[in-house]
Amino acid sequence: MTESTFWTEIAAKAKAEQRPFFTMAPMEAVSNTVFRQVVARAAAPDTFFTEFVYAKGITNPNTKFPVHGRLYVSPAEAKMPVVQLWGNEAPDFVTAAAAIKAKGFEAIDLNMGCPDSTVIKNHGGSDLIRHPQWAIDTIAAAKTAGLAVSVKTRLGYSKLDEFREWLPTLLRQDIDVLTVHLRTKQEMSKVPAHLELIDDLIKLRDELAPNTLLQVNGDIPDYQAGLALAKKHPGLDGIMIGRGVFASPFAFEPQPQTHSLAELLELLRFQLDLFDDFASRYDVPRFPSLKRFFKIYARPELGATELRNAMMDAKSTDEVRQILNDSPFTA
Repeated sequence: MTESTFWTEIAAKAKAEQRPFFTMAPMEAVSNTVFRQVVARAAAPDTFFTEFVYAKGITNPNTKFPVHGRLYVSPAEAKMPVVQLWGNEAPDFVTAAAAIKAKGFEAIDLNMGCPDSTVIKNHGGSDLIRHPQWAIDTIAAAKTAGLAVSVKTRLGYSKLDEFREWLPTLLRQDIDVLTVHLRTKQEMSKVPAHLELIDDLIKLRDELAPNTLLQVNGDIPDYQAGLALAKKHPGLDGIMIGRGVFASPFAFEPQPQTHSLAELLELLRFQLDLFDDFASRYDVPRFPSLKRFFKIYARPELGATELRNAMMDAKSTDEVRQILNDSPFTA
């Protein structure tokens, strides 16, 4: 284990409250400072992860995967997020970890599960499942800065049974947290998550690395579902929610509430303001990237289909604000 108390403090707080800890998944073009602040305002998890950050890019701005604003943390954020790194060359993780520590971050997560073809072609994400020595070397390299080190991965690359060799390889590296997306790379998100394997994962962890915290991800829509899953599987430490925040930004709400369309649209206004502030600091993201979020707020079941369609045709945040101002749903 690393000397950092980052994860042990999170786990201890959750355990004292008789619940698993909750995190929001690292999601490309989603989990930057803007949306982290939106979710935190709605209902915050115990901690957040950044977008995917190319390890080499942190100290080499000339890579084809530049960092841009991926490591920007607003002063308004209550806690530094976990930085998720991807790549496969150990020296890059040594320099990246040192730079991340210098920026004030406390924890690193290594991406060994992303199924994106571009990431895999560049020997990152799920490709490490096929090259376990790269995984071993990058974990050791990431630890050199003394920060907390965790790994997020999948059950296997092409076959489900691969987890029986792959996950023990990771557990033997003495990491702080192992997060398992309960599908293989080949399955993407096209099949239901293999919740039936959770007890097998707990058994592996207990046998090989009892001090490593185990977190699962996949088809867990909200806090209540995560709570029920942890109760059903004693020994499970954490719950990671990803796509659930697109169904509701209030996914981490401990006690479910009913939220009006007006309330959701006020949250969208907050995101528009944060987006403009972020865009003034970095040349990314561009306005079209915002459109994926409109469905979170302008929900058909609340009668907002026409409103969402109008926003999808907008060309700027100011146009969206004007559409909202003209809408009968907001004051």
